[in-house]
Amino acid sequence: MSLPTSFRSALRLPAIAAPMFLVSGPELVIATCRAGVAGSLPALNARPASQLDEWLTQIETARSEAQAAQGSFAPYGINLILHASNPRLQEDLDIVVRHRVPFVITSLGHPGAVVEAVHGYGGLVFSDVIHAHHARKAIAAGVDGIIAVAAGAGGHAGTQSPMSLVREIREFWDGCLILGGAISDGYAIRAAEVLGADLAYLGTRFIATAEARAQPAYKQMLVEARAQDIVYTDVISGANANFLLPSLTAAGHTRESLQAGIGKAVLKDLAEEAKAWRDVWSAGHGVATIHDAPEVATLVGRLRDEYLAACRTPSMV
Repeated sequence: MSLPTSFRSALRLPAIAAPMFLVSGPELVIATCRAGVAGSLPALNARPASQLDEWLTQIETARSEAQAAQGSFAPYGINLILHASNPRLQEDLDIVVRHRVPFVITSLGHPGAVVEAVHGYGGLVFSDVIHAHHARKAIAAGVDGIIAVAAGAGGHAGTQSPMSLVREIREFWDGCLILGGAISDGYAIRAAEVLGADLAYLGTRFIATAEARAQPAYKQMLVEARAQDIVYTDVISGANANFLLPSLTAAGHTRESLQAGIGKAVLKDLAEEAKAWRDVWSAGHGVATIHDAPEVATLVGRLRDEYLAACRTPSMV
């Protein structure tokens, strides 16, 4: 296993706050990085692209202030969608390179061109995958890390068990491996490490925080929801993803009609998807253990206590 050097000394927890569409903003990134968890946001959350430049400047200013005051600030990253439906890819990549963003997360496409650009200034590239064969392709393209997005993750998730997916990838990859999928407490973060991952990937848990840009009703729905309230469907965005059933019902959908749509995925254009995700809310199976929406610093402190308790738990041997 291989955790990048830039992460080793800056993290209080082996975790990344995942980039969440329409939810992650500079406030959430700054809060997570200050607390000792790597932060990230989708480039497409900044609209227009010029706002991404402003956000990165805001994050860099906060990093300088935090490093001067407390001596540390965890790495931050930007998620780039590589699919042909994203007309902003090159513009966003140019902004990322200009700001020398510490790490970039690639989704839905071949990361080769991004690897070349980001490695040019010494940054890292992590590619998210839902199958081992996608991981092999990303590794061949020269990425620095693989994000295994397993069953139970919020957003565009896979269907393979995290226990199976991590172990399968570890058979051929000894580089940085990040696991996502229903990780909402410190015990699950430790479990990801035991499986063989270097870092845990937490999305849903950070939606339910004060600094997230989610609507208050969205955060409250997360607090009230349980795992049975999550529906996996391709009807909303054109690609299979996990969503909160109460938000789907409010939008006029039924569980039966949503499940019937699986298998007919055609990616929608970005404007249409943004409109869909504004009112229909995504979450993963990790809602089962989410019971509040605290400030990030409070949450990370709790996660760290749970993680340390899990590390101290004796084995049966």
